Amino acid sequence: MKHFRIQQKGNALIITMLFFVAISLSVGMGMVLPVVKSHTDAEHELHTKRSYFASESGVEDIVYRLKRSMTVSSTETITLGSEQATTSVTDISSSKKQVTALGNSDGRNRTVSAVVEQGAGVSFTYGMQSGIGGIVFANNSQVNGSVYSNGSITGSGTITGSATSANSASLYADQQNGTGTPSNNITFGDTTATADVAQSFVLSADEPINKVQLYLKKVSTPSNVTVRIVSDNNGVPSNTTLASGTLSASTVTTAYSWIDVTFSSTPQLIVGTTYWIVLDGSVSSTKYYIIGGDSGYTSGIAKMGQYGGSWTNTSPSGLDTYFKVYLGGAVGLISGMAVGSGGVGNAYANTINSSTIAGTNYCKTGSGNNKSCNTSLADPVAIDMPVSDANITDWQDAAVAGGTYTGNYTVSGTTNTLGPKKIVGDLSISNNGRLNLSGTVWVTGNVDISNNATLALSSSYGTGSGILVADGTISIGNNANFYGSGTSGSYIMVLSTSTSTSAITLSNNAGAVVLYAANGTVNVSNNAGAAAINGYKISLGNNAVITYLTGLANANFVNGPSGSWSVTSWKEQ
Repeated sequence: MKHFRIQQKGNALIITMLFFVAISLSVGMGMVLPVVKSHTDAEHELHTKRSYFASESGVEDIVYRLKRSMTVSSTETITLGSEQATTSVTDISSSKKQVTALGNSDGRNRTVSAVVEQGAGVSFTYGMQSGIGGIVFANNSQVNGSVYSNGSITGSGTITGSATSANSASLYADQQNGTGTPSNNITFGDTTATADVAQSFVLSADEPINKVQLYLKKVSTPSNVTVRIVSDNNGVPSNTTLASGTLSASTVTTAYSWIDVTFSSTPQLIVGTTYWIVLDGSVSSTKYYIIGGDSGYTSGIAKMGQYGGSWTNTSPSGLDTYFKVYLGGAVGLISGMAVGSGGVGNAYANTINSSTIAGTNYCKTGSGNNKSCNTSLADPVAIDMPVSDANITDWQDAAVAGGTYTGNYTVSGTTNTLGPKKIVGDLSISNNGRLNLSGTVWVTGNVDISNNATLALSSSYGTGSGILVADGTISIGNNANFYGSGTSGSYIMVLSTSTSTSAITLSNNAGAVVLYAANGTVNVSNNAGAAAINGYKISLGNNAVITYLTGLANANFVNGPSGSWSVTSWKEQ
């Protein structure tokens, strides 16, 4: 019996102990479970954020490569540590793409999507366009298209379209202000009160005004600006426009540069009289211009306001814009040419001699022509070249972004792919060698493309066009070939910044290539041809033929300020 009571007491003790253990476990679990749940939630949130960062990085990677004209596949994967993002690129149109990235971090997914759009490209309106150096035609040379020269057009060649020889601008500025880095920035086009900017000036010579230069940069993608020369109205711009021209937004970049603006008429202004340059554009709080300024010009002052409206002082007051005003220049001349065909194709110049004109002969004086002068039109004026120094700087920067190759780069008998890249040295492509450009290439030395060599664009350019820039001379000969991306509307521009009389030499048929040498001479000979030619001076040898391709008017040379990709929307799906 005693044993039974002891056992009973022992069982009660065990039950009591188990009861307390159960209570302890219950309390412990009540404390542990929230901690575990909190840890799980934190881990989930961490992976979710990592997934989002990965997807954003995927989109940013694609946008960066599109801007630099690097190869982009329709589907790609980027890895960041233990996270991944799978990107897909789809075409909305020829100039718009949707980029989508699905991020993954330990099974947690987030998706980011962006729409990117390509800007309008550099326009080439003429089969041939020259600077003040003019165009010289040798026997049987021909341009299939129209020609515009800021100098004379002479020789014994044929132009199947129209020919224009403009009265050229002077090589010196009568009035100017600004050198070096501006001490002040004058923003305009961002609000109604600062929609336009104006600068007064007083000339020192009685000569026609031909053009102005403005030291500008832009924010985002503003519209073109109408540049006016107006009279003075009690210390502010009047509403009387004496001359006007267009500042093309595509020639302005996000860095300061001098930009040319020529006028559609060239009125003769009066010495000692105050006139105004007015930059008249649209208003956008996100897309506008900035012009350099200081207080260094003693014969005028800058104002802010709106053409046709009111004007106020700059902030701070007393500033002047960076500007140059050009006067005078030589009169246009066409001599010894056959212009137009089938009754179509006009000639425009102050003086036209010894030429056969299919259409109308617009001139002030001339002799030896098949038609007398029609004097109803004013003399043509110089027009801007389609590429600005700022454009070239942007293309060079795009090349540098891809790295630098030091030494002479040679392609001979092989196929290489290059770009974007800066070459500190010369570039040679020869002996059936082929170089495919996957981005802009900048060569600090000379370029030689010869002996059945090929320069082509990577298929990743699509409808875009690409650029090879050289600081030295460019020689193209012996059956060299140029090809775009394989998509219609794609071209290569070969551009030299050299001032040489042999900046570019072309001696055979080239294909889908645009030759550009705004500071030097382009020489074409021996049955050679190209899609379009622009140069300070152009010299066509015997039998040279240039056939302008109409698609160049809308060609999009990527990587520049006008042709780059910009993000129009960005969101998480």
